[in-house]
Amino acid sequence: MFARFQSARKLIAPLALLGAGLVLTACEDTVSDGPSIDTRSPIPVAMLLPKGSTDPNDVLLSESLENAARLAIADLQGVAVDLRIYDTAANADLAAQQAQLAVDSGAKIILGPLYSASAIAAGAAVADEGVNVLSFSNNTTIAGGNVFVLGHTFDNTAARLARYASRQGKSQIAVMHASNEAGEIAGRAVARASLEAGTFLVSEVSYPLTQEGVIEAVPQVRDAIEETSADVIFLTSNTAGALPFLSALLPEAGVDPETVQYIGLTRWDIPAQTLELPGVQGGWFALPDPDRTAAFQLRYEVAYGTQPHRFGSLAYDGIAAIGALVASQGRDALTIAALTQGQGFEGVDGVFRLNRDGTIERGLAVAQVIDEKVVVIDPAPHIFSVAGLE
Repeated sequence: MFARFQSARKLIAPLALLGAGLVLTACEDTVSDGPSIDTRSPIPVAMLLPKGSTDPNDVLLSESLENAARLAIADLQGVAVDLRIYDTAANADLAAQQAQLAVDSGAKIILGPLYSASAIAAGAAVADEGVNVLSFSNNTTIAGGNVFVLGHTFDNTAARLARYASRQGKSQIAVMHASNEAGEIAGRAVARASLEAGTFLVSEVSYPLTQEGVIEAVPQVRDAIEETSADVIFLTSNTAGALPFLSALLPEAGVDPETVQYIGLTRWDIPAQTLELPGVQGGWFALPDPDRTAAFQLRYEVAYGTQPHRFGSLAYDGIAAIGALVASQGRDALTIAALTQGQGFEGVDGVFRLNRDGTIERGLAVAQVIDEKVVVIDPAPHIFSVAGLE
């Protein structure tokens, strides 16, 4: 799907060093909230997974997250991690109980849970003991206090794409999103990103996530684009939602991709069949550095004989960041000050850093769909500047 990758040997070699070299610079802040650790002993790390859930997808995802975490532990140099797995069954009450049990048993930091309600509950359960939670969620509304999100967020993706659009001379932005909770979060992310990028949100249309609702919204968007001269349309839905309908109906209604840039807030290469949709041709979306992603997938497949879940990299990044902080920060490695050091980390999907408000910034590439293939048109940044990504 992507252009030919480098050889497997070239891709795997740097990945094996990530555990030792993840942190790019030392923390300059003073000690903040978080436990002190004994670096002479293995660091107790609890990982809360949705194992025990009735959803078979949770079982597969849990396995991938645990495997990726153990792969990261094996790659660490000079730091030992004592990984302890706790099953939450994707239940918030159980997640809170397991988080408390983990801390009572000596855990100094928590990786996971995956789901928002569980992450909130786990964070609240251990907040009074100063233990931080690196959740696998991508929902920024749960971030703050001792809870961080490691997932790829709408805010981060929208910011990357809006900045790129602005640099290409695009300034008038329209957005379509579902009227459910996820859609509203996505719409707000585009609005914030537009403001920060110096562009203008000139139209916002929401729709019920039904076939009739999508069909009825299309002429509204067309008319709004004509009235406002919008030169960008953000589509926030994915292939399992309204994207197949919108990518077909909008061009038919007169929203010409030659004059209005289509931008996706979700991954248009997942599933791969999305790339075949006529309406996404020429469209932009954001994704992690494809070379790094390929390297991780290959490394995982060599170790476990199967491909990782696409969220598996979150567990690797979490463990590797912990290991690198322990190596460089010593007893205060798991404080908020250390976790949020400004230069960030280098993960298997690229650079990332945690913010004081619990959100995450990740370095993403901008890609365009050309002839049903993914072509990177603006590579992922490799470092953070003081102001942001470079």
